[in-house]
Amino acid sequence: MDTSDAFVGLDCTATGDRYAPDHVGRSDADAPLDPVYDLDTVDSLPTDPDSMWAYDALLPVPEARAVSAAEGATPLLDADGLAADLGVEGVLIKDEGRNPTGSVLDRGLSVAVTMAQAHGAELLALAAPGDAGQSAAAYAGRADTDCYAYLPSRAPFPNKAMVNVHGADMRVIGGRFPDALDALESDLQREWYSLQEFTTPYRHDGMKTLAYEVAAARDWTVPDAVVVGVGTGETLVGVAHGFRDLVELGLTDRVPRCYAAQPEGCAPIADAVAAGADAVSPVEYPDTICGELELPNPAGGAMALDAVEATDGGAVTVADDDLLESAVALTQRLGTEVGATGGAAAAGAWALADRGDLTADDSVLLINADAGVKTADVLRSHLMGQGV
Repeated sequence: MDTSDAFVGLDCTATGDRYAPDHVGRSDADAPLDPVYDLDTVDSLPTDPDSMWAYDALLPVPEARAVSAAEGATPLLDADGLAADLGVEGVLIKDEGRNPTGSVLDRGLSVAVTMAQAHGAELLALAAPGDAGQSAAAYAGRADTDCYAYLPSRAPFPNKAMVNVHGADMRVIGGRFPDALDALESDLQREWYSLQEFTTPYRHDGMKTLAYEVAAARDWTVPDAVVVGVGTGETLVGVAHGFRDLVELGLTDRVPRCYAAQPEGCAPIADAVAAGADAVSPVEYPDTICGELELPNPAGGAMALDAVEATDGGAVTVADDDLLESAVALTQRLGTEVGATGGAAAAGAWALADRGDLTADDSVLLINADAGVKTADVLRSHLMGQGV
């Protein structure tokens, strides 16, 4: 494999054992693997990237080998009005809805499909609540590789439509995300290369580029806190890792506190943090309007808990009405389109400010994980419920 100079292997998150860069899937202990890089080989990072692949020194392959549609390099927006309302020094919003398929997941799927191609994969497959299926279909199409996406019936229509438009084979499974995942594992008979989060180690690896971009845009200064709407855990894990990289490279002097925001009806990571537990317990009856965050037993749960603890962060739950109202309010204030997952991050910031986790001296980064058009019907229904 033609890997980047810094990419040295994959470490098992359970045992610490190191695997070669060409290893595929989880570890022998059935635990997620984490890509490892020799940061001493990295001289500098760009300050004005035109895509996330400008940071290929800290990605597994050079940019020339990437399956890319110019993902990353998304806007960093000031939200001064929200900062005043929260009583904090400043609020920045990383608008990931500007990615090729309108989702932060494009960062990880670009890297994951790139590595699948490098491994000679002939069939890609995953189950997804929605956005990841659309993103996987887009990058598989760009790589001219067959792809199956298993989506639950409650996945948003735009996701379902675009999976087919991008040329992937879609299976719509009655129920919720766990039902789609079960169907993938039991029904697909051909051998496939998994694009499942934390089965491929590259989805969360691609997310760290978001942290690099935020710091680079602010002359290598970082916010005091980051609030992420959390479902699978991959965005939180990747962003925390990215900020740690910057400290080790000597570009920044600290890692922001990282907070997970989850809906009250499905909050396995927030529940574990509140209980002081070192493992995530599955939610028996998940129920939230935000399907992207309805992951009752997230594969990245343990790594998300580690990210929260290592950054002195925390977790918070928010009501569905609050996350929808936050998405609508930010969309109206900023002009950009904030989806329900971004609304969870904003509602989480409100809850954190109310309980004193965010203070007047804090600068806060919120991640708008996907474009409002993905959940336009849900946001519109929320307004109709208010008589608008």
